[in-house]
Amino acid sequence: MRKIKVVFFADILVEDFDGAVRTMFQLIRRIDTAKFEYLFIYGAGPAKLMDFDSLKIPSVPLPINTNYCVALPMLAKKRLNHKLQAFGADVIHISTPSFLGNFGLDYANRTGLPVISIYHTHFISYVDYYLKYAPVFIKALKQRISKGHKSFYNRCDKVYVPSETIKTELRKMGVYASKIKIWKRGIDAYLFSPDKKDKSIIRRLTGNNNPTIIFASRLVWEKNLETLFAIYDKMQAGARPVNFLIVGDGTAWLACEARMPKAVFTGKIAHQQLAGLYASADVFLFPSVSEAYGNVVIEAMASGLPCVIADGGGSGDFIEHGINGFKCSPYDAADYVEKIELLLANKALSIQFAAEGLQSSRKLSWEILAQVYFNDVRSLAIPPAGQPLPVNLPALAL
Repeated sequence: MRKIKVVFFADILVEDFDGAVRTMFQLIRRIDTAKFEYLFIYGAGPAKLMDFDSLKIPSVPLPINTNYCVALPMLAKKRLNHKLQAFGADVIHISTPSFLGNFGLDYANRTGLPVISIYHTHFISYVDYYLKYAPVFIKALKQRISKGHKSFYNRCDKVYVPSETIKTELRKMGVYASKIKIWKRGIDAYLFSPDKKDKSIIRRLTGNNNPTIIFASRLVWEKNLETLFAIYDKMQAGARPVNFLIVGDGTAWLACEARMPKAVFTGKIAHQQLAGLYASADVFLFPSVSEAYGNVVIEAMASGLPCVIADGGGSGDFIEHGINGFKCSPYDAADYVEKIELLLANKALSIQFAAEGLQSSRKLSWEILAQVYFNDVRSLAIPPAGQPLPVNLPALAL
């Protein structure tokens, strides 16, 4: 059987860079090279991606967040066209509606190739944070993003979204329901587990046995850091002494340290260390409303850690309020504090949330999700009998 050839476009392929790229690598590491041949085209990443055919092209940092970059296909157009023509793809996979993503989509539409895309990043939710000092532009920019998403995703054949919330938002933008498929994210239940609990880990970091509230994320403003600061202030002013443990790094780190001087900052740490912190803390706090999915929430749940999160964004779909966690009014610090205090005071409720969260997380398997993806790629590459093949797709020997 001839291998199905897939071109995978992504601006960033640096393993463990963020939740989106970790999701990509969950698929990349499960590619059956006896059945599939992949060509990876990307901006930031290694000179060659493992043993796969790879083409790295120029990229530049984003001015609003220099940790991120965008690939610039216009600076490598000749190399790109030559590589694509020589590869002879059957399916195009596009990770982001960026310059590179649009280049890949235009190429696919021009040559009649099917396109699969995974909705990784909820860009429209970033606008309020980055234009908070220029609110007059917010509405117009959101309309422009919505129009761009509608045009981009309606030209794809299949768009994976991680939650019903995000599906609803894309539908409101005008993306056809027939294009959208719910495809959640998996969890490594061996890595993130209550078995990793070890209170001495927390004690070594904090120097005490006080209850510990953990926040794990990139330290960037779209994670609703202003509300995090307000929660910190209210908890510090309360009668109960608590630790704030901040895991992650990013462009807002210095601001976070200045606003939360008694918090403990770990910086970016390995997943093995993070798993131990989740399992050993008392409450997971996550006020972000900008998540398409929210990997950290399901990681905390899989670790047996009760969650208090914002009622917004894709991560809100994990929580049944009052059953396996609490969802709070996104910008109301007092609401979060009330729920945190309730959990710290009510051991039975904390145990309930931990047990229910474990049950929820165990329904998610990367093996099953990867199989769904590869089955869909295969279906896109091999149209049903009677349908025309893409213009540059030879008949597959089945």
